[in-house]
Amino acid sequence: MSRALRTARLGAFLTFVIAGVLCGTFTVRIPALADRLGMAEGEVGMVLLAWGLGALVSMQALRGVLARTGSGAVLRVAGPLCAGSLLLVGYVGSVPALVAVAAANGLAFGAMDVAMNAQGSAVERRAGQPLLGGMHAGWCVGAITAGLLGTAAIAADLPLAAHVTLVAVPALPVTPLLGRWYLRDHVRAAESASARRLPPVVYLLGAITFGAFMVEGIVADWNGLYLRDVLRAPEALAALGYPVFEAGMLLGRLSGDRLRTRFGATGLIVVSGLATAGTYGMVILVPSPVAAVAGMSLVGLSVAMISPLALSLAGTATATPGPAIAQAGAMGYAGLLLGPVLIGLLSGATSLRIALVTAVVLGILIAVAARFLPKTARSKEIRPETEERVLVAA
Repeated sequence: MSRALRTARLGAFLTFVIAGVLCGTFTVRIPALADRLGMAEGEVGMVLLAWGLGALVSMQALRGVLARTGSGAVLRVAGPLCAGSLLLVGYVGSVPALVAVAAANGLAFGAMDVAMNAQGSAVERRAGQPLLGGMHAGWCVGAITAGLLGTAAIAADLPLAAHVTLVAVPALPVTPLLGRWYLRDHVRAAESASARRLPPVVYLLGAITFGAFMVEGIVADWNGLYLRDVLRAPEALAALGYPVFEAGMLLGRLSGDRLRTRFGATGLIVVSGLATAGTYGMVILVPSPVAAVAGMSLVGLSVAMISPLALSLAGTATATPGPAIAQAGAMGYAGLLLGPVLIGLLSGATSLRIALVTAVVLGILIAVAARFLPKTARSKEIRPETEERVLVAA
């Protein structure tokens, strides 16, 4: 791998880290926002919905933009907007204002998410080897860092505004500075027009991403309540479930690219889907909260590579990765939004334990869907592409 390509890989990895820090900081301070503004659960749900819808809208809107301008240009704009809108979160004084700022942050983050995956896919395609899983490990590093910083800020009784300022202000110039490291991945006009017509496999990969993101959303929003209310875990123990899950995700993504090289993307998705079903089934069945928390690391390890693999395959399905990744990513975020809502409805009709079986079913469906991927997606290798093929001529 050339020095320029190693630099581009590092730039993409650091972009994933900063995205995880920004998104994780917003998530970890939601309880503080709710307390400060006196929000009811329904109002918190409105804020989260506004954020998710903003992300979905920008992902769909960026399909054509990414093909024309490239992921680097989008990141140079979306990164500062994401940091700037997070900064506003610390200073809003009403629920309507927070909903508006959350929507703006979702718009910026959706653009950043799609563009950094497209940039990672461009690096992966140029290198001719699996790399995107390791870049997604950067997201886990950022999310865990945000959680630790949030815990430290809360323990130090640091005001919300001061906390988000300390995170957002240093983050403002990061993606513009990293911009010199990004690969240029915009395409010629003819290829840009053809990128709008996506092959059916992209939508199948989007469905797999939908399932994986739905599982992650279920874990993030409902696992703590399940541990506390069903297994009667103490509050501190119940709060450990999600960081333990993220730690498992990090380990899975650090090793996932090597496993893909050995077993192929499709085989790894099948195994990951079945393992997700099995490990989450174990979490639901065990009566001990300690065992359930420990089991969350195995769930994270199992589901970790499904969405990176699906997005990587989407990025190789067309001449330019941006539009395909935008479509698959948007379908994934729809799952992230729908999953927690579906669990809420099912738990009201049955019980929370029964409702969480949804994650088990999703793991099985992911494994089944992967069997329908074409033979080209089952290759253990990524064919390297030349600069002339990936980039537009200067």
